[in-house]
Amino acid sequence: MHKRTIRIHHSPLYPPLFIIIPISMKQCHFCANKITAIDYKDAYLLRRFMNSLGKIYPPKKHNTCAKHQRELSSAIKRSRVMALIPFTTR
Repeated sequence: MHKRTIRIHHSPLYPPLFIIIPISMKQCHFCANKITAIDYKDAYLLRRFMNSLGKIYPPKKHNTCAKHQRELSSAIKRSRVMALIPFTTR
């Protein structure tokens, strides 16, 4: 588990006081559920990682790891070509 160090405001007479707080990190959806392959035919799963305009969310938005983000983007692009999900909604 990652930890964050916070410095508490102090007076000039005393040394600074630091507190260590544990941080819970989000995990990749595919790593957490042990999904090995992302299927381009699963439109409901792919739409979860797209916004309402049809754009692919960045990895920081849904905390996908680099490996699964690459697989996810290629699966979304394949399903767009197969007309399972739209390119845009306008």
